[in-house]
Amino acid sequence: MSYQTFSLQVDQQIAHLQLNRPDACNAMNKAFWQEFPEALRALDTEAEARVLVISSQGKHFSAGMDLEIFTQPDPQMFNGEAGRRAEAVRRLVMQLQTCFNLLEEIRMPVISAVQGGCIGGALDLVCATDMRYCTAEAYFTVKETELGMTADLGTLQRLPQLIPSGLARELAYTARKMSADEALKAGLVNRVYPTQEAMLDDVMDIAAQIAAQSPLAVTGSKQMINYARDHSVQDSLSYMATWQAGMFQPEDMMQTFSAKMSGKAPEYKPLRKIAAPFSGK
Repeated sequence: MSYQTFSLQVDQQIAHLQLNRPDACNAMNKAFWQEFPEALRALDTEAEARVLVISSQGKHFSAGMDLEIFTQPDPQMFNGEAGRRAEAVRRLVMQLQTCFNLLEEIRMPVISAVQGGCIGGALDLVCATDMRYCTAEAYFTVKETELGMTADLGTLQRLPQLIPSGLARELAYTARKMSADEALKAGLVNRVYPTQEAMLDDVMDIAAQIAAQSPLAVTGSKQMINYARDHSVQDSLSYMATWQAGMFQPEDMMQTFSAKMSGKAPEYKPLRKIAAPFSGK
């Protein structure tokens, strides 16, 4: 499928979603909020890709929410009875949150590759990805505070899980820029690269390493890590045991051992496509 706000290709089991509105600093306009979750669900449904890389064209990764969202809002947001108006705004925020929640919910790992500014809503996005990499001139900022609002799409919930809580609070309260070097030291990003080209080359190599593994083992790892983040150690261990009781099968391990003995790369079966209930597909 083709999209207005980004390109999307799948090659050798690696999906690459690239924001392609560099003239607008890859700001997230109204079309983005419709296309992005649609693309993620399609990738998850088809199960052709085993890892997703998100990058962008131009000087900046993304300036976050497009100004058109604020300058041309839905008139219904500010009209009508107060209780119903508030309920509608809450529902809208939750719908937008779902767009980035999907990054955690889809079965494949998601890698973000950041150059230039990662601002506001873009930080919400990358905080929901499994791994983050950036170029030396990249920076991250909770821009919403400077605009007079509270960030509402996940940064305040996820960032303190990724870096020290006090630092996350400082970034949120001050709206200052976090440099690439500081992001690396704090653990927000895994590596920093001198150029975008070098970053994408290495990130694609990491993606290829992930795609070469058993997709069942990888998605299990993703689900267990995410579950452990939100639950106690004991609850997470119990869930791990339950997962293994159902998902641990010898086929992929036998494939691994056979490949090592033959000197060939293992060929794991893909995860099943997601079909509508009782569709027979």
